[in-house]
Amino acid sequence: MKLVSINIAQPTEVEYLGKIVSTGIFKQPINSQVYVNQNNITGDGQSDLIHHGGEHKAVYGFAAEHYHYWRETLERPDLSYGAFGENLTISALTESTLCIGDQLQIGDTILEVSQPRVPCFKLAIALDNKQAPNLFTKSYATGIYFRVKQQGFINVNDKVTLIKSHSKQLSVAALFRAYFDRSYSDAVAVLESAATIEELAPEWQEKIAKKLVQNW
Repeated sequence: MKLVSINIAQPTEVEYLGKIVSTGIFKQPINSQVYVNQNNITGDGQSDLIHHGGEHKAVYGFAAEHYHYWRETLERPDLSYGAFGENLTISALTESTLCIGDQLQIGDTILEVSQPRVPCFKLAIALDNKQAPNLFTKSYATGIYFRVKQQGFINVNDKVTLIKSHSKQLSVAALFRAYFDRSYSDAVAVLESAATIEELAPEWQEKIAKKLVQNW
């Protein structure tokens, strides 16, 4: 894996469906070394700190390889890194193999997989496509949120190394699909397993507990 783009933005206000919305989703690539702290990347900002940012969503990573699919699917050949709101665009970042609790090292920084990304309406704003959040969800490859285990500097073209694999080996893709796809035959087993992983973000622990009680 390699870090191919670092993307940041400060919150800005836009009009959407007749309302003024503040969002930090319009990430733009930068070509300089940046510091990753406990809650975000220096220079990046979030407008909604309830649903974005914070310890368990400090850094959002997305696979560079996904761009080819979305450029064709959305008929947007102009999509550049950062278009999905990711802080880090990483080559070979695979939701189907990376697992909750896995740790990656980039430069001086150590990141831990904390949860999948769940798209909201702001993705529709960023891509100028009302169907984008639904299409994104159905792909089961929506990127990965990380918490910061070790703060430090990162730079474009840094090698991204898996330095710790979690013993449960529950992939981000399996968890996301189990939560959103009722036809997924292993859904219950996956969610029950996820509930035992202490590295899973508290937000997801709560979502899974409710899901298991209400739906199964």
